[in-house]
Amino acid sequence: MKILVIEDEPAMLENMVSSLKQEQYMVESASTFDLALEKVSLYDYDCILLDITLPDGNGLELLEELKKQQKTDGVIIVSAKDSLDDKIAGLEMGADDYLPKPFHMAELHARVKSVLRRRKFEGNNLLQLQNLQIDLDKHEVQVAGQELTLNRKEYDILLYLATNKDRLVSKTALAEHVWGDYIDQADNYEFIYSQIKNLRKKLKDHCAEIEIQAIYGIGYKLVIV
Repeated sequence: MKILVIEDEPAMLENMVSSLKQEQYMVESASTFDLALEKVSLYDYDCILLDITLPDGNGLELLEELKKQQKTDGVIIVSAKDSLDDKIAGLEMGADDYLPKPFHMAELHARVKSVLRRRKFEGNNLLQLQNLQIDLDKHEVQVAGQELTLNRKEYDILLYLATNKDRLVSKTALAEHVWGDYIDQADNYEFIYSQIKNLRKKLKDHCAEIEIQAIYGIGYKLVIV
């Protein structure tokens, strides 16, 4: 799952990013309105943690931009501005939740998981595809009740393809979602091919009733077999 943290306070930003990374999320950050606007315009996120008060703009304007671009990113407003008007405005503009500062990181994690379950998995924490099951909270995968051991990127790829089952996912979209904006520095997609190859072999060796189809020159699709 890919998360964007928009926060201008350095210490708070560092703590949030570090804590979310420990929960195995792909995390990107932005400390200014302009940088945040660039990121939400170029990339898609599963959840955005949005501070309202930024040094060069109002976070609520970013919500307006997401709406204009018809983005479906989940949004949690995380702000010290605990006024009822701001909360109502944010929720009416499409935010999923509002978390006032200060807060415990455990509560932040719970709010993020709740938004992801509602947005991506219809409120469930288990994703079932034939004989394959993904535990979203534990980041574990089982095939026919037997654990399937995956590395971090293999798990991220499988989860992203699973949430887009039967849809063609371009190599670019997959790379951006799993590797984040670091993908801009890559010369090619060889690192994706390697992870996909290993993941496909593991699924086949465990007799998973799903497979990852390669669409030459375009991307991948996860299908039931």
